[in-house]
Amino acid sequence: MKNWQAGLLAAGFIALTASGAGAQTLRVGLQEDPDLLDPDLARSFVGRIVFTSLCDKLVDLGPDLDFVPQLATEWSWSPDNKALTLKLRQGVTFHDGEPFNAEAVKFNIERSLTLPGSTRRSEIAAVTSVDVVDPYTVRLNLSEPFAPLLAALSDRAGMMISPKAAREAGENFSRAPVCSGPYKFVERVAQDRIVLEKFPQHWNASAYPLERVSYLPIPDTTVRLANLQSGGLDIIERTAPADLPTVRGDSSLRLEQATSLGYQGITLNVGNGPRAEQPLGKDPKVREAFELAIDRTIVNQVGFEGEHTVGNQPVAPTNPYYAKSVPVPERDVERAKKLLEEAGHGRVKVELMTPNAPDSLRVAEVIQALAGEAGFDVSVNATEFATGLDRQTRGDFEAFLIGWSGRADPDGNIHIFVSCKGGLNDGKYCNPKVDEHLNAARTTTDAEARKAEYAKAAELYLADRQRIYMYHQNWFWAMTAALEGFKPHPDGMIRLEGVSLKK
Repeated sequence: MKNWQAGLLAAGFIALTASGAGAQTLRVGLQEDPDLLDPDLARSFVGRIVFTSLCDKLVDLGPDLDFVPQLATEWSWSPDNKALTLKLRQGVTFHDGEPFNAEAVKFNIERSLTLPGSTRRSEIAAVTSVDVVDPYTVRLNLSEPFAPLLAALSDRAGMMISPKAAREAGENFSRAPVCSGPYKFVERVAQDRIVLEKFPQHWNASAYPLERVSYLPIPDTTVRLANLQSGGLDIIERTAPADLPTVRGDSSLRLEQATSLGYQGITLNVGNGPRAEQPLGKDPKVREAFELAIDRTIVNQVGFEGEHTVGNQPVAPTNPYYAKSVPVPERDVERAKKLLEEAGHGRVKVELMTPNAPDSLRVAEVIQALAGEAGFDVSVNATEFATGLDRQTRGDFEAFLIGWSGRADPDGNIHIFVSCKGGLNDGKYCNPKVDEHLNAARTTTDAEARKAEYAKAAELYLADRQRIYMYHQNWFWAMTAALEGFKPHPDGMIRLEGVSLKK
């Protein structure tokens, strides 16, 4: 079935079910269907949106990217920065009625470090042991100073799940996750909906007026907006830039926005299995030619009405950790052709895998046209999002048009993707000198020293082109004017504290 037909069916489902929703049921339109609902195994952006309501974290991020208490009420570093002590909130229970305490934190951190397939392992790899100081105090001991730890604990590595439920469910935990957030899991129908309902025993339950939340994946941005306009949805994430004039001109809708912490680009398979054995994966000159064939400004203009920010690094040009020594390269078709000639290639075939969302397909087609002018025959392979992530992990790709939602600390945008043993280094890029600089940046809390290390690393991995960074999204949330209390955050999450719907 074609995407637009599937989208219309989804729209019909929402229209039929909307009338049965209560006044305090929020319907959220997602761009994709999340992957596994297990904080240690999950890797999708939309999964994080669901987790924000389902699983409380040790710490959270405020709108200004400051760390704020959640399950930990206060924290402190040891004098040598090799231990982090957290005081925990008392009176918290998991959705299965089990108590939250220091033993639960110890279980969760150790699970993140040891669970087979954990994508959190490299984020908190510096943690060597966890001490239960008292029932509501826990100390994380580190092998060396690790500046990004708090940032990691403000995301999935800091999400707390019920130890009892995890032990009982084993590898099936993601089918019915048990956390301690303001909403508990009710059901999931793949490619259709994820439903949560209010958890009355939550420590801050009075701050969450909504009784129920339904997350509905609709890849087609036009269909998502149509459902919002018709009343079938209450809020949609990642509103397409082309739809912004419509939202801004509709008095029944409201628009909120924030600058993203993440990036969008093309991950290249340079060492993950047989599919890396092709010119783009093995020849640095071919990769350089491919980048020079792309005009980032054209991609932004054609793909997003110029609403996003052009860039060439894991952080935006406005970020203090942006390496100014490696600016955005200009498009140079003649230089690209010359590089292919020097490398001994005629026209080079490239399979570009992309999520099947309309904006991703549009960008892929722009890249296809631009690269074609320089000597690349790009075939676009549109793939369901979660399937694409699985193929990327297995190395079943040559180039994947994919991004990262971003982290408050630059380490979260770089180390896990670029270091030799990074948990999300699916292209299997490895440069030991890059690792030296990235690891050095982790050991100091001095901002200038960290900037210097990140700049040295960038000069190396950007030249290797293990990934071609193209632009940084601006988040756009379109919502019904009846929605009150929503606060935009740079991490792109939909936080429901204080959010309600006018009757």
